Amino acid sequence: MKFQVNKDVLHDAVAFAARLVPAKSPLPILNGILIEADANAVRVSVFDYEVSARAEIVAKVETSGSILVSGRLLNDIVSKLPNAPVEISTDGSKVLVSCGSSKFNLMTMDVANYPTLPEIPEITATVPAENFTTAINQVSVASGKDEALAWLTGVLIEIEKDRVSMLATDRYRLAMVELKGNVTAGAEGTVALVKARTLQEVAKNFGNQGEITISISKSGDREMIAFKANNRAVTSNLVKGTFPDIKPFFPKEVDHFSIISKQELIESTRRVGVVLDTPVAIKYEFNEDEVVLEAAAADAALGQASESIPAELTGAATVSHLKPQFLIEGLSGVHTEFVRIAFTKNPNDPNRLGPVLITGHGSKETSDKDSYRYLLQPNMQPR
Repeated sequence: MKFQVNKDVLHDAVAFAARLVPAKSPLPILNGILIEADANAVRVSVFDYEVSARAEIVAKVETSGSILVSGRLLNDIVSKLPNAPVEISTDGSKVLVSCGSSKFNLMTMDVANYPTLPEIPEITATVPAENFTTAINQVSVASGKDEALAWLTGVLIEIEKDRVSMLATDRYRLAMVELKGNVTAGAEGTVALVKARTLQEVAKNFGNQGEITISISKSGDREMIAFKANNRAVTSNLVKGTFPDIKPFFPKEVDHFSIISKQELIESTRRVGVVLDTPVAIKYEFNEDEVVLEAAAADAALGQASESIPAELTGAATVSHLKPQFLIEGLSGVHTEFVRIAFTKNPNDPNRLGPVLITGHGSKETSDKDSYRYLLQPNMQPR
């Protein structure tokens, strides 16, 4: 095999694939990157039986062939090459990487033992790449981190008539967003539970790709989803387990709410939270024209803090105790200047506050907001 390629083009493709290479795999061969050269194209791929990534780039191919080399080593090398064309060729069991006066020899792995990459299923829906990656970042923060509860580590993707919904929860907060898309006939009602960390990699790499196609397959021996945009594609096995029906928890209308500057609330929460030595809640007192924040260390004598910021309240004054990290992560998904903090009712106990519903708010005078909704359970036993 022998080909020449633009250094930046090669770097983008290798870096994209290398991010999906397992950090530690029990099978060393799965740490490799597969490079295939044919005609005037080169394909760079990785696959660990669960997730695959592939990118096709234009290159001047002199001799066709395929090689398998250490993914992380190749990525480190390519990222540091000078700004000059790169030539990759094989010499027996070695691969020569040349760029300007830089030359590297890498040992190859056995291509024959590398798993066959999964085929990409038929398209289920097509969505704008920028909107899709934004939605991933908005909802994925609410996914769980406990691998023992695998179904909570995922994001549920629901294909509806003319849109795609995404939902996540770790039992303490829930996030949901909807985005318009072109849905393939007959695909309505299709659902897929995908690991949040896989979707986050998709978001990092597909944001400027124009449109993303989503392909979901639940037939055969592998239930999988694929994302494809231009010359890049990622596939992933679906998470096993039943995702809870969380949509009914999001109220359609709440007439008790406070409108606050999003950035002021984030910054105030960070400042007041400095005194906390354990991940406890901050007290938020929502009044007619302000929100008062109060926090204290486990030993109150070691540190206390309070601060107030302007706000506009509709309804009665309310006190809620919220974990600062969870609140900030929810606020970060809001892309408007002001945020609307709505106070829901506890269906089991009218004397106790229900979760707070966080949504965007265009300005204090308008109710413009996108479809992002973040429901945060208050701390029922605050200090």
